[in-house]
This record gives sequence, structure tokens and C-alpha cells, in this order.
Amino acid sequence: MRRFLDSAQGQWRVFAVFWLIIAVLAAVGAGEIARREARGEALRQAATATALHAAVLRSELERHRSLPMVLAQDPDLQGLLARPDAASVDRLNRKFEGLARETRAAVIYVLDARGVALAASNWNQPISFVGTDYRFRPYFYEALRDGQASFFALGTVSGRPGLYLSRRIAGADGRPLGVIVAKVEFDALETEWRASGEPTYVTDSDGVVLITTVSSWRFHTTGALRPDRRQRLAVDQTAGRADLSTLPFEALAPGMIRLSRSVPPDIYARASAPIPELGWRLHLLSPSGAMMARAIMAARVVALLSVALLAGLTGILLRRRQRARARAAEDEAARIDLERQVDARTAELRQANDQLNLEIEERRRLEKGRQDLQDELIQANKLATLGQIAAGVAHEINQPIAAIRTHADTASVYLDRQDADAAGRSLTRIGELTQRVGAITDELRAFSRKTRSGTVAVGVEAAIDGTLLLVGPRLRERGVELKRGKVPAELEVLAERNRLEQVVLNLLQNAVEALEDVPSPVIEIAVSVRAGKVTLKVSDNGPGVSPEVLERLFTPFTTDKRDGLGLGLVISRDIVAGFGGELVHVPSPEGAVFKIVLAKAP
Repeated sequence: MRRFLDSAQGQWRVFAVFWLIIAVLAAVGAGEIARREARGEALRQAATATALHAAVLRSELERHRSLPMVLAQDPDLQGLLARPDAASVDRLNRKFEGLARETRAAVIYVLDARGVALAASNWNQPISFVGTDYRFRPYFYEALRDGQASFFALGTVSGRPGLYLSRRIAGADGRPLGVIVAKVEFDALETEWRASGEPTYVTDSDGVVLITTVSSWRFHTTGALRPDRRQRLAVDQTAGRADLSTLPFEALAPGMIRLSRSVPPDIYARASAPIPELGWRLHLLSPSGAMMARAIMAARVVALLSVALLAGLTGILLRRRQRARARAAEDEAARIDLERQVDARTAELRQANDQLNLEIEERRRLEKGRQDLQDELIQANKLATLGQIAAGVAHEINQPIAAIRTHADTASVYLDRQDADAAGRSLTRIGELTQRVGAITDELRAFSRKTRSGTVAVGVEAAIDGTLLLVGPRLRERGVELKRGKVPAELEVLAERNRLEQVVLNLLQNAVEALEDVPSPVIEIAVSVRAGKVTLKVSDNGPGVSPEVLERLFTPFTTDKRDGLGLGLVISRDIVAGFGGELVHVPSPEGAVFKIVLAKAP
């Protein structure tokens, strides 16, 4: 024995037997694992297909279940049951015929309280239900008793299986008048399921097959029935024309069966899903024998090839290891080179970022200078405007001051005469005039103040009042008629009070100067609100803006005044733009029209 093992031939035979045993064990083990995996995959596929079939069946049932409920409320139907006549029967026959065609129901018919069919959708066919007595059918007496019923059976006239959905029809006094019935046949659904090649059937709560892709299975059972139950089903459900024997199933592993007849012999994965609406259950048999055989064969071939190529795989693994080492060295060199490039690029980016930061800082400094310059320009425009209206404002102040002096002298005389009431009236008038002078000076002080703040809610009417308080004297001095439209109560815009007044004052000043040689000068101020925007319009009946100036109206130093600088409109437009609004010139056949458009304050 030792000499045999020491010889080369003996070693090869030992190796051959060893590897043969390993190959057999691998093939057997792989085949069993493949069998289990294939069985599990077949069961999963069957469950998926069952869920899809069940969804289709539920959809079909839901589409037809509402039909009897809707028809039970039909006034024509209730009228026929209450007072049957030939015209009502003919009208309902044609209505049922059209509904059956549209809803794909097999037949729709109505039974009176005795169970006799009065009208049916198949009234003009040889198998017409009209006049047939159905009082013995469960769907009739159960609907009368419970209000609705569903029942699957063979038709006594047509001999075709189908689901009967019925609902009680009650009169105005609640008394049952009859039953409306819709029969649904599932031939199209069975044909669709049959095309998938997977035997499918639906059973009721007793396990009786109702819908099936294998016609010979209909009204067979999935298990033994009690004698009394078998007799009732044979009479009510199959009209004595079906065999209630058990289906030819042979159980194998859990979820797997073999069929002994009726369909091609094979091993099937079995899955089911409930149809709770009717107490049914849908079953599907997915052919899996051939698939399992192929999976087992493939697994055994793979196992044998694996054993045969084990030695070769060792060499391949060694070769792959050498390649992995070479690739690792190349990767390391590439990583070092990449790091070098990243460092160089990072330095460039850092330098560019520093330069960009310097440019940003310079841009901020320039922007601040520009903003400061704009603020100074706006303030200069304010002071220039105040200079233009100073004479009128001074006159407006001098009048109440002179009146104050007169009333003071008068009050002194009244006091000497001991006329306290008259002196009190003079002093009251002095207070009112002093208050008016204070309002004018307060407005002057607020207008002349250098301000800059964020946009806030500003009352439109208050801003117009403040502007007119300053420019009003000049309007009266020039004899300009002011037409002021009504402003909506408590209307506010997003702006800044003093700068908004400055814009309106500039527009009014321009209008006053444009009306210098107009015989009947008129300025109109109008306010409108639309789509969250407030428009303040200032218009006059002057000569308007000349075409030469109109092209460059909002360009600095553009003006048609003899002593103007051409900055007022530019400054005003920038102020309004800072509020998020716009100042525009509106073409008009007469005079000049400017609009200030601002956002309405929330």
C-alpha cells in the first residue's frame, strides 16, 4: 500500500479520487442550495404576479359595485316599480341596454317585490330575462332582507357563470319595491390572465372555484365540503350542472404543488391574495419546475467548473497580486504627482484670492465714496430747493407772525377793558397761529436734515401734505391751481419720508417753473393703487418736455431751464430707485406727466 501511494500513478489516483469526491459533494450541495433559492424566487415571483392580478380584479369589481347603488336612486326605476306600464318598461329596457354596453356589464335587470324581472338590458335577445321569476335566487331575497347582496352562480337562462350584484329599491315610505341586479362576467379577465401562462383561479369562502383560467376547474373545490354545504352549493350556485370535487393538487415543499391533470404536468409555485370586498381569495400557480431544473443544473455545472479550475485560479490570483502591487506603486507615484500639482494650484488660487479680496475692498471703498457723494448731492439739492422756496416760506411765516402781534395788542386792549372773553379768543388765535408757524419750521428743519435710512412704511397723504406745506406759498404766489385727488385712507408705501418729499417737491418745482408763461396754470396730484403698487402722478398743463431734452431726460446736466443744472430729475430717480421703485415720464398730448411707482407697504 505504501509503495502504491509513493508511486506517481498512485498519487495521481489518490488526487483524482479526492477531487472526484470534492466535485460530487460540491455538485450535490450547490444543487440543493440552487433548489432552495429557485423555490424562493419562484414564490416571490408568484406573489408579485398574484398582487397584480388581485389589483386588476379589485378594479373590475369596484367599477361594477357602484352600478346597482346608483341605479337604485333612479326615479324612472322607482316609478316603474310603483306603477308598471309598457312605456316605462320600454324606456328602462333601452336605458339598461345602453348602460350595460357602456359599463361592460353582462346584463342589468330589475325585479319587482315578487322576484319577477320587469325590464332587462337583454330584452331584445333570445335569452331575455324579462318575465322570468328569480325569487329563489339568493341575491333577490338577501337584497330584500339586507339591502344589498352579491352572489356568484351559473345563469339559469344563459348558463354562463357570473357575479350578481343586487340592491334593494325602496319607495318614499321605505317599503321595498323591488331589487336592481347587475351581472358581471369575467370572460375578458380570464382571457387576459390565461395569456400570462400562469393558471389562476378565485375561490369563495367555502373554497369553491368561481373564476379560473382553466375551465374544467370551475365549481371544483380546494378542500372537502360538509354534505349540507355541498348540497346547497350544488343547487344555488351551480344549478346542478357542476362537479364539486376536489382539485387535483399534490402538495410538495411549502408553497409548491404538482398538478396531476387538467394542465401540462409541472411543479408550480402557489401564492394567494385576499379579496376582502366579497370574501374571495385569488390563487396563482406559477410554473417553476423547468426553472428550478435549469437553476440546479447551472449550479452543479458552476460547482464542477469551480473545482476543476481551482488550481488555475491560484495562478490567476498570484498574477493578480503582482499586478495589484505594480498598480499600487503607479498609484502612489500618481498620488505624489497629484499632490504636487494640487499644492501648486492651491498657491495660485490663494494668490488670486488675495488679489480678489484687495479688489473687493477697493470696490467697497469706491462704493462708499460714491454713496457719500450721492448723499451730499441729494443734500445740496435739498438746500437748493429750500433756497428757491425760501421767499415764499418766509412770507408764509411773516403773515402769522404779523397776525400774532396784532392779536397780542388786541388782547392787551381787552385786558385793559377787563373783557376776559375777548382776550381769551385773541390768545387762542395766537396759539393757533403759533402752532402753524411751528409746523412750517418743523417741516423746514426735517426737510433740510441730512437723512439716510432703510425703507419703512410712509403715509402717502402725510408726505404730500408736508411737501405742500413747503411749496404751497410759491403755488399761491404764482397763481397755480392745485388739483389734488383723493388718497385712499391710511395708504402707505415703502420709502423714507424726507427723501420722498424731496422727490415730490422737485417735481412740483419743475411744474411751477414750466407754467411760468401759461395763462391758467394747473398742477394735478393723483394717487392710485393696483396689484400691490402705488402710483403717485404729478402732471401740469404747461408746454411739456421738448423733444431734444426728452431723449436724454434722466441724463445728468440735461435741462431746458435757463439757470438749471439738470440734476433734479437724476437725483429724484436715484432716490426712488433706492426705495425699490421707479420714476418715469409718461408721454402726454398736453403738459408734462411724471409718475412715481412704489411698493405698497404691507
